[in-house]
Amino acid sequence: MASEKELQQFYIGQDIITVPKPAAILDAAIIRRHCREMLETIQLLNVGFRAHIKSHKTTQIASLQVSTNPTLTANFIVSTILELETLLPLLLQFKAQNRAFNVLYGIPLAPSHVQRLAEIALDLSVAESISVIIDHPTQLDHLQQFWSTITKPPVIGVFLKVDTGYHRAGLPPTALNKSHLVERIVEAERAGVVKLLGVYSHSSLSYAATTPEEAMMHLVSEIEGCKDALRLHANLLSPVPLDKGKKREVVISVGATPQILSSRYLLLPHGNESPEAAALRQALRVQEISPSLEVKIEFHAGVYTLLDMQQFSTNASVSAALSERSPKTEIAISILTEVCSIYNDGERETPEALLAAGTLALGREPCASYSGWGVLSSWKRQTSNDDRLIVARISQEHAIVSYESGGDGRIPLSVGQIVKIFPNHACVAGAFYNHYFVVDSELDPNAAKIVDVWVRAKGSDEITSRLSRSRNQ
Repeated sequence: MASEKELQQFYIGQDIITVPKPAAILDAAIIRRHCREMLETIQLLNVGFRAHIKSHKTTQIASLQVSTNPTLTANFIVSTILELETLLPLLLQFKAQNRAFNVLYGIPLAPSHVQRLAEIALDLSVAESISVIIDHPTQLDHLQQFWSTITKPPVIGVFLKVDTGYHRAGLPPTALNKSHLVERIVEAERAGVVKLLGVYSHSSLSYAATTPEEAMMHLVSEIEGCKDALRLHANLLSPVPLDKGKKREVVISVGATPQILSSRYLLLPHGNESPEAAALRQALRVQEISPSLEVKIEFHAGVYTLLDMQQFSTNASVSAALSERSPKTEIAISILTEVCSIYNDGERETPEALLAAGTLALGREPCASYSGWGVLSSWKRQTSNDDRLIVARISQEHAIVSYESGGDGRIPLSVGQIVKIFPNHACVAGAFYNHYFVVDSELDPNAAKIVDVWVRAKGSDEITSRLSRSRNQ
């Protein structure tokens, strides 16, 4: 398989119509804007931020998510160990700059991953650079392997996972000390092998929201659930070391893209503030939780960098609401494919077209706002009415395009025509591809010229990664 450098040398400067299809295309201009707006929101709301990379799985976008300011701590979340290994060059760059950073392995700790986490910690050799999520006492026992691998162990950070209603992982606020879990973590902290960073909740319930108010209330619910978890267990969270009068610093890490995008409404003038925005503003005030705790809020999100039809349908972005942006200007990822055939002459009940991209190329994630599996962009084609073309049916390698309304007008496509599709779910659609072809609509309004190629952390690369690491030991 060609390296990233080889791909860049071959493709940069070419028109995207020349690439093998189906292909995943990213618009760097849209990604930069999304990252810039997120960083601005975080700064103005005076909260922390942790950038999730599972959607894009690239170092290039990860770097944009945390700004170029070396005085700011760069916090990340990964969903796989391979994503963390992919981040290594960027993290080593931060280390050389003396920039603080922390990467959270974002699912409750699995035993087989501990050794690889330890090896990465050895590569980094930076205290508290790696963190894990804990929601079961046995997971602490697995960390013994981490400490036995590293003779002088860098302290590993720990977030307690709180289930605030999504029920994918975590403990309810009332049961955070399951089998003395909180007490055991505090004991390990006093032994100098872990640092309890705080509580973590990720609720994707907001993906079903259709208004910013709904998204904001999901965020309020998450924050309040984490507050309850801390309030109920504050007596167990004495600071380490046990200095009289000292408070324990603890982070509430919450979020998902619609919720965090909706928080930007707090930056609008207060005069017409909705009850939901007022509730979120109140939830961000954390001083009253406990006199023994110094609490800070940290937002986390990831797919905001790309967006997709599912995220766009939540209507959570204030920038989209104010400027009436469309998927074409908001969604940075598209799938490029060709039209195989056209059925405009009564062959079927309504006109349709056949595309050379299916479930593997687009994903099969539904979207609440319409019944299809992707929306055709207007890129390089004329649109004569408001009835948009959608991927109406999908199979493994092919898809059927029709009008969203089921109308009987002729499909305005031709055999061999190249089209762009906005996928329902960027994370799933991207998983098919080894790399993204990058265009830049600021440099090229037609978004046709390849300006870069970004290789993703991809599951099939795991064996190569592990073999390379073992050879170097």
